[in-house]
Amino acid sequence: MPLDASVGGVVLIVDDVPDNLAVLHDALDEAGYEVRVATNGEAALASVAQALPDVVLLDAVMPGLDGFEVARRLKADARSAAVPIIFMTGLTETEHVVAAFAAGGCDYVTKPIRAREVIARIAAHTHTAREQQMARNALDAFGQATLVVRLPDGRLVWQTALAREILGQRLGGDGVHAPAEVLAWLQREAGQERSPPPELEMTAGGKRLRFIRHEATGDNEWLVVLREADDAGTVGALVQAFGLTQREAEVLAGL
Repeated sequence: MPLDASVGGVVLIVDDVPDNLAVLHDALDEAGYEVRVATNGEAALASVAQALPDVVLLDAVMPGLDGFEVARRLKADARSAAVPIIFMTGLTETEHVVAAFAAGGCDYVTKPIRAREVIARIAAHTHTAREQQMARNALDAFGQATLVVRLPDGRLVWQTALAREILGQRLGGDGVHAPAEVLAWLQREAGQERSPPPELEMTAGGKRLRFIRHEATGDNEWLVVLREADDAGTVGALVQAFGLTQREAEVLAGL
């Protein structure tokens, strides 16, 4: 009898036990997924580098590079940071569950693995990831650099490609955490009710960056819109358009 139908997609299974790989591979293949496998952490990273999967099913405890470290490396890489990671573990103690989420996991399932449960969780997380990617693409198409920052650790939970590019070029961001200046500003402003929304402005790499904070979610994650202005270009345009001196144009531009 077929398992739950899926919307398809590519699943990377990472497990050092062949029997576990075989059971999951067959169940996911029957459900309509394209399945790739890796038997260790290094092979998993190489597989993701070659082609991004839609979701990673990751064994927590493996010899060599364990699942927690694999997850941290995937989340630290801007290219793979948005790929959902579901941990597979026989470790149900609180510290191991916390470690899985801290490493970047979005969910976990306990061994022995129940195929129907795994497929249901994969379907839910891949659907959410696709919706988020569509939202990021739409914002980028309209030139909106947008990010979501979680407090108090400053992790970038969500960001558009344009936001990642600006942060990396202007502030040397690592793609995983908000720059120190932005984190300090959010920690200071969080919880304060102001209208219009509080803003942060700074100059970096010859560009003026403007961060606009919007409302927080219930998980203390803050939506921030980032806008970039070229001061030299603005001043030059004012000089040309209105016949101003350099200094007059700078004053008019608020510089």
